[in-house]
Amino acid sequence: MSAPTHIGPLPPGPSRPRARATAASTRLHWWALALPALAFGLLLLLLAGSGEAHAATGEVSGLVQVAEQLLRAVG
Repeated sequence: MSAPTHIGPLPPGPSRPRARATAASTRLHWWALALPALAFGLLLLLLAGSGEAHAATGEVSGLVQVAEQLLRAVG
């Protein structure tokens, strides 16, 4: 026996109102624009600050120092 593979669309009812396909009914949440803008800004800051990298000199960066202090405090 085989089961039907295609089910037709459901009729609009009280639990499923008919959606309108207009531009006015489509709205973005505030975070849909804020999160990509924030990510872009952070990546831009990372690229802008990469000229001051201390990897070649052997000095430990401030972020690594903070991470080491946190590991000492936890462990």
